[in-house]
Amino acid sequence: MLELKNICKDYYIDKKPFRALNNINLFFPKNQFCSILGPSGCGKTTTLNIIGGLDRYTSGDILINNKSTKLFTDKDWDNYRNKRIGFVFQNYNLISHLSILDNVILSLTLAGLNKKERVERAKKALDKVGLEGLYNKKPNQLSGGQCQRVALGRAIVRNSKLFLMDEPLSNLDAKLRVQMRSEIVNIHKSIKATTIYVTHDQTEAMTMADRIVVMNKGAIQQIDTPLNIYNEPSNVFVATFIGNPPMNILKVNLLNDGFNLDNNHITLDKHFFETYEK
Repeated sequence: MLELKNICKDYYIDKKPFRALNNINLFFPKNQFCSILGPSGCGKTTTLNIIGGLDRYTSGDILINNKSTKLFTDKDWDNYRNKRIGFVFQNYNLISHLSILDNVILSLTLAGLNKKERVERAKKALDKVGLEGLYNKKPNQLSGGQCQRVALGRAIVRNSKLFLMDEPLSNLDAKLRVQMRSEIVNIHKSIKATTIYVTHDQTEAMTMADRIVVMNKGAIQQIDTPLNIYNEPSNVFVATFIGNPPMNILKVNLLNDGFNLDNNHITLDKHFFETYEK
């Protein structure tokens, strides 16, 4: 459905290029929940913005249903965003003077539906995210969790096949974040759409995603299931970034047939350890 091939992104600071993304290769299967995980500044939001057509890649290609986007015009990107994608951001971006029903209806402006159809679909979307009967409430009359549900309803109302979520729970308190994790996963399962979820929170990624993409310094460090990333980290960064508390790292001397640890010869799996040679 969606594939990133050798994506690079350069920004210019004082007329000098800064590489924010370096040779990103990703494939997103249909209906999968994928989390892009990494520390602040690692390139995860830049990756999401490029996937969503909110930013342009410097080199490489994005394939949408096996079609290259290299020659996409601004109109092509607008059609892609409006017809294929549902966005959920960290800020709710709700219009304060409109009811939550009207906020969701607004998302259907370009759908070519009559007013009755727009209202019916908006109500169904709000019902699906647990806001049945609150249609006439204004955003300032809702809690933070309810506002985030409105944002989710606005995203799913267009029956999009791709959902992009950028730190959607970061403004909520700890207890509400736990509750919303389950709700987002349940919504994902019910709408049967591909979801790409950006977060710096390891717990969110490990508990919600089918697959995790770990990033650091603009590059992919590992792509795998949550269990495999925890049990079999591909390098020291992944091992120390995942888990609470972080995994311990042993410094050892690499020998031909094993490792030397405190002068006691033992055999260990090289995959899990950073090695040092004298």
